[in-house]
Amino acid sequence: MTSIILLSVFGILNLFLGFMRSNRVLLPGAMLLLLAVFGTNLADWNQGTQVFHNSMLVVDNYTVAFTGIVLLTAVLLLPFSRSYVLADEPNLAEYYALLLFSLVGAVMMIGYDHLLMLFVGIEILSVSMYVLAGADKRNVRSNEAALKYFLMGAFATGILLFGMALLYGATGTFALSQIGAAVAAPANASLLPMLHIGILLMIIGIGFKVSAAPFHFWTPDVYEGTPTFFTAFMSTVVKTAGFAAFLKLLVVALPAAQGFWMPTIQAMCALTLLLGNVGAATQNSAKRMLAYSSVSHAGYLLIGLVATNGKLSGPAANGLFYYSLAYSVATIAAFGVLKLVAEQRGREDYAGLNGLARTNPLLAFVLTVAMLSLAGIPLTGGFFGKFLVFVAAVDQGYIGLVVFAVIMSMIGIYYYLRPVIAMYLQPAAEDAAPIVVDGIQRVTLVVLALLTVVLGVLPGLLSGIL
Repeated sequence: MTSIILLSVFGILNLFLGFMRSNRVLLPGAMLLLLAVFGTNLADWNQGTQVFHNSMLVVDNYTVAFTGIVLLTAVLLLPFSRSYVLADEPNLAEYYALLLFSLVGAVMMIGYDHLLMLFVGIEILSVSMYVLAGADKRNVRSNEAALKYFLMGAFATGILLFGMALLYGATGTFALSQIGAAVAAPANASLLPMLHIGILLMIIGIGFKVSAAPFHFWTPDVYEGTPTFFTAFMSTVVKTAGFAAFLKLLVVALPAAQGFWMPTIQAMCALTLLLGNVGAATQNSAKRMLAYSSVSHAGYLLIGLVATNGKLSGPAANGLFYYSLAYSVATIAAFGVLKLVAEQRGREDYAGLNGLARTNPLLAFVLTVAMLSLAGIPLTGGFFGKFLVFVAAVDQGYIGLVVFAVIMSMIGIYYYLRPVIAMYLQPAAEDAAPIVVDGIQRVTLVVLALLTVVLGVLPGLLSGIL
């Protein structure tokens, strides 16, 4: 709860900082504010379960852990907005304020214990992202991305809300634990059709938010058109908060209906893995490849949902946490390097990365580490994220799903190595100058690479946190 209050207050404060003549105070100010919120969030660790707003919001170790991921993601991402500071972007204060407000929605999605709080959190996060998707008002692609995201998001929100209404009609409550008790009560068997339709509609609504197939169709175009800095935020913070909310819904409210929703989640998982990996392998744009990559990783995270066995702790929940952290760190690094290259070379395709190892060895190394982690290569965080999720699924007997995921991972190796080949084996263009990287971005890239390696070499540090 303290995190929500601080983020809200800091978001408003950031708007007032925008009245200053210089933008240079905004970036360090926003980073310091987020670090303060991150520290406050950690202070709630092992403090027991705290309830707020008539038990609509819960703060426990689960909430603290996933909130820590989204806050750390935002802190590590902010340095890549440096170009907005140097360009004296007139709307920078508003951008940072929207990012802070969107984090309020993300924290609500993680800590909700009432469907109305989930809806409010989704809306706060979504509306902020609709605006940021169209931040580059002079770019037709950005305007198109914002319009597509808004229209599709509005339909998904309507579907989600209708599902909540049907769930309420079947159970008589919005509280998760009470929904769980009502679903398990034999007296409510006559309301099963209404309950099942409500569950399906909610799965569709949340599936849209996390880019799970077949509700992923907006992702490539929106990711490509949105300014890269906000695309990185969208593909990490939104996905982490979405899966944290998804897991809580299925485990706390609907464990008694597992026999109904489990085949649906398994089908979504297999379809997401197939379409995400095959789609990524056919792209020539590195940014669109990362968009389809985001879809494919939603499939791996869905395996964690399948394997939860009705618990917010244990191997599957820990695997989801670890995977979300490793994925977020590697994705920030990938989008960070791509943003620097696109700004100074004017290209987002693989050819724009040609010869980067010769002109900028650090950028090439960091992007290589990120690609290897996303591909699930050993000694990276991504490998152990997949390993933990796969082991949890095998323990629950979902061996066929894991085998299919491993096959899809092999396809992933192909498209994740394409940027590496371009950087190390392709010659740079004759007029290709070294990419200019300032000090704070250089430090951030090194930190991201080190985090990815540490998560791969010392998985025991966080793999049993929940």
